[in-house]
Amino acid sequence: MTQILQPETLDEALAVLAAEDEAMPMSGGATLVAMKNARLVEPTHLVSLDRIAGLRGIATLPDGRIRIGAMTRHFETASSALLTGSLSVLRQAAGKIANRVVRNMGTMGGSVANADPAADYLPALACCDAVLTIARAGGERELSILDYVEDWYETALEEGEVITAFTLPAPEESPSAYRKIARVTGDFATASCAMALTADGQGIRVAIGACGPGPLRDPEAEQALIGKLDDPDAVTALAERLVAMADPIDDVRGTADYRLALIPRLVRQGLDDLKKDLR
Repeated sequence: MTQILQPETLDEALAVLAAEDEAMPMSGGATLVAMKNARLVEPTHLVSLDRIAGLRGIATLPDGRIRIGAMTRHFETASSALLTGSLSVLRQAAGKIANRVVRNMGTMGGSVANADPAADYLPALACCDAVLTIARAGGERELSILDYVEDWYETALEEGEVITAFTLPAPEESPSAYRKIARVTGDFATASCAMALTADGQGIRVAIGACGPGPLRDPEAEQALIGKLDDPDAVTALAERLVAMADPIDDVRGTADYRLALIPRLVRQGLDDLKKDLR
């Protein structure tokens, strides 16, 4: 029988995870409980992070960067007044997650730990150049979101580690947008696109979701598009580079070919959204 523990501090939680080989951390719990019911995981201990106050909330750091605690609920991210401009893409993505019940229960850390390629946070975090703080007994480390996903449902998280926070650059006064194509409202994405203009309005950051094991970004192609956002051929070239990077699968939400066809469409539509915000 699985034992549920509710430590009051992060050190207590990490100590249990280090001592028990089959222990697993639990945040919102929706995905983990479903996996346990389906017998996909059989932990001896579930270590709830719910009572650890330091893992919650969104705050501005002294240098202007934004820190989001891993136990911050989706609805809190979706309504945060700190996620403005170039970071509002993350707020938009959180607002498209599932339904109100899930948004009230689920957490950013739990979603990212599960690393479902079709989930909403990964491309939005990639667009924001997010850095994860990962803790284990005895210390912590930081990791770029683009280095976090290693393969399908495989991440750089090691045994005994938990995500504790996400750090984002200071928001720029430039628009950002999140577009998602799904079978029905609230479903996981068939394909998604997170996009933000740079502060000078000349450059762009673009991340594609649900078209490979992790979010797709091509900084070199983004660099080539600086000053050419009104050039259809240049925008097409960026979209084609992202299509070439993609490694989608066939599943109930769409075929691989369909997902590849959606990438240029999402890039064009996302860019149109950003231009509208500039008017």
